[in-house]
Amino acid sequence: MTDEQAKMVANFEARVRQLMFLCDSLKQENADLKLLFAGQKALNESLTEENEQLKNKYDNLKMAKIISVRQNDFSEAKKRLSNLVREVDKCIALLNE
Repeated sequence: MTDEQAKMVANFEARVRQLMFLCDSLKQENADLKLLFAGQKALNESLTEENEQLKNKYDNLKMAKIISVRQNDFSEAKKRLSNLVREVDKCIALLNE
């Protein structure tokens, strides 16, 4: 083997080692990214579940507020109707005099 061929083989070996090192570092980076992805996926799932729970609580709160308003309106309407009945009774009493 000539001197030039030996240099080419040495250069080729160096490049192969460099590629192997790069491959190993990319494998490690890939494994790290997979772990990060799994953690983010779990976080996303827990946040989605929490979001659903909060939506349910919000819907329940809205329903309770609607019911509360309706009961309050009912009480107000009952008072108003009682006042109107009293006024009509007064008017009837005045007409009977």
